[in-house]
Amino acid sequence: MADPSDHLLAEELARGAGALLVRLRDRLEALGADDRVVRDVGDLAAHQYLVDRLRAERPADTVLSEEDESHDPASGRLEAARVWIIDPLDGTREYGEGRDDWAVHVALVEDHEPTAGAVALPARGVVLSTAEPTPLAEPTGGAIRVAVSRTRPPAVADSAARRLGATLVPMGSAGVKAVSVVLGTSDVYLHAGGQKQWDNCAPVAVARAAGAVCTRLDGSPLRYNLGPVEIDDLLVCRPEILDDVRTAVGDGSTSGDAQG
Repeated sequence: MADPSDHLLAEELARGAGALLVRLRDRLEALGADDRVVRDVGDLAAHQYLVDRLRAERPADTVLSEEDESHDPASGRLEAARVWIIDPLDGTREYGEGRDDWAVHVALVEDHEPTAGAVALPARGVVLSTAEPTPLAEPTGGAIRVAVSRTRPPAVADSAARRLGATLVPMGSAGVKAVSVVLGTSDVYLHAGGQKQWDNCAPVAVARAAGAVCTRLDGSPLRYNLGPVEIDDLLVCRPEILDDVRTAVGDGSTSGDAQG
């Protein structure tokens, strides 16, 4: 299982990649680069930083990154005892637009479970990790708040919110939405369709360590380092409202939803 140095490394890498991305965006914007260039350059630079550091610090481990040229299970990652699943820049749209709701994800997976992880929100100066977990924020006592994509809210979240009498809270990347439950800016994040393992692996590690419930919509466990990189659906929720949310979700149908 992960040891203290793994938790600290995940935090250090997320923080370091985040600082690099902030500096890089500032420099590119000063040069007048357009959004696409900012996104592409940032993605690749953060990927290279993380991969180089992991090769140096954990040479025996395997890495699965969004920016890998191939996610082919034949690469040997399915047989690896320790796999780092990383998203060097979660929320490329927000990063390119100069917003602050984007993230860096770093997680260690063992036996299909995230055992260490960190999520950096670099433009906000925030890093959450399993090294010293951030406690789940106190409940507000008001209407339930559901974190959703600011551009493509999934139908399952909209329908559940109506049943709950909840408020939708639009925000950027998947990582930002997941850790918003920890930070207290939302109470639940539920999603169906379009995500990959790197979109939510590190956020799930961080949210679980904080005390949130993280499962599939039907309550089954989330599993990582599987052959297919897709994650069909996800629920990150405060424990005291879990039963109400699961009832509102109903059968957990994922039809018609997109990434968010």
